Amino acid sequence: MLARLKDRARRLKADTYALYLAARDPRTPLLAKVVAAGVVAYAFSPIDLIPDFVPVVGYLDDLVLVPLGIAVAIKLVPPTVLAECRAKAATAVAGDKPVSRGAAVVVVALWLLTGALVTGVGVRWIANR
Repeated sequence: MLARLKDRARRLKADTYALYLAARDPRTPLLAKVVAAGVVAYAFSPIDLIPDFVPVVGYLDDLVLVPLGIAVAIKLVPPTVLAECRAKAATAVAGDKPVSRGAAVVVVALWLLTGALVTGVGVRWIANR
């Protein structure tokens, strides 16, 4: 059973990279591009809908939402495009994986903004006590 779970996780990772490639393919319809890009961004983002430190429920989004989003995005991408992207993803070496400095800047900015907001609310709450 553990081997099956590891295999499933490996396929999800490969499908996520294939969806990244499909979102950049001009033959992919706009709706499929938007869904695929959103799923890939959420899968690789350190920011979760439900933080992982929340017991049980925190990992629920990683275990349910990401695979569900991948399944929906795969249904929207044309089969020929998906097959080509899966083949590219399977043959890709570690150096070919996407590196987006812009996305990293956005994620860091979101974390800093969230930290500033939480700090501001905390300071106001303490001051009003």
